[in-house]
Amino acid sequence: MTKKNIFTKKELKTLSAEEVIDKLQHDNYSLLATLGAEKLRKEMVPVGKACNTAINYFFRTTGPKKDQAAHNQNARKKLVKVLSKITPGSYKGMPKDNPHGLVVGFNHPSLGEIARILTMKIDIMGDKPMYFPVNLPWYESLAPNYDRIKRLGIIITPTITPATWNKMDLKEGTLLYEEGNRLKRAFRDIYTQISHDGLKDGGVVFVAPSATRQATVFKNEAVYKKEEDIIPTMSMLALKLYSDPEMDCDFLPMAVLPPEGYKRGLNFRKKYRLIPGKIMTAAEIRRKYMKDPDVKRLVGFDWDFHKRIADELPKKFWY
Repeated sequence: MTKKNIFTKKELKTLSAEEVIDKLQHDNYSLLATLGAEKLRKEMVPVGKACNTAINYFFRTTGPKKDQAAHNQNARKKLVKVLSKITPGSYKGMPKDNPHGLVVGFNHPSLGEIARILTMKIDIMGDKPMYFPVNLPWYESLAPNYDRIKRLGIIITPTITPATWNKMDLKEGTLLYEEGNRLKRAFRDIYTQISHDGLKDGGVVFVAPSATRQATVFKNEAVYKKEEDIIPTMSMLALKLYSDPEMDCDFLPMAVLPPEGYKRGLNFRKKYRLIPGKIMTAAEIRRKYMKDPDVKRLVGFDWDFHKRIADELPKKFWY
């Protein structure tokens, strides 16, 4: 295992989030190791190696090498063909030709749905760019292959989820805590801006509202019954996107039905179902949740979005 470079205190204080990301991609740096979370990084190394090996294979064994556009297209076709066999999934009814940008929010029981989502997107949504916020341990495992992943039409951006932040167990008031928190916020801003620009160009954004692998749509029964707050992942994104009066993207709740006996991993050779729920259009969201022009919070949006996912699944997956 190649040892990762660690950011110095000076680098951590002075580098912008964009510069940090560039070092993760091209200079073998690890923010996780810098922040004392080497264990989290190592947990994703085997999966990252497998993904990077596969991506390199698709490009190495396709052509024409001198025509990059054709090379990329052929690599995408081979990716769909192979993934359809080893990580099968059905996605009947998923929109093919949505005229606007599309935000797809899905329940996240395992890593397995990610491969099925990639297959579905490339197969039926063609060359539309795909934007994926990726939790930092997962991102660091893929970052060295960022450029080739982008050639497949997949643009990943790092995020530090609440669960990952808590696992880091950083001491408040320390340099690592302060700079880690700064980058956590900056990564979120970068993702929001990239998503905004991509959606205005008709791209597709995939996001798991739970911000972590979770067996059910709602975290627990109390959240479903509105006795506990729900994570405002979707409403925060919608509020920021629709602050642009010209933004016309739609939100699609998508239910992931994993196979019987599934595990938290990739679940090779087992079939998943990706089931589209009732779409939420920009006009509907603005009319129902943004009546006040100075609205700061979309009350009820997250619960309604989650419920549309749950409606497509057996109740054992609700909470």
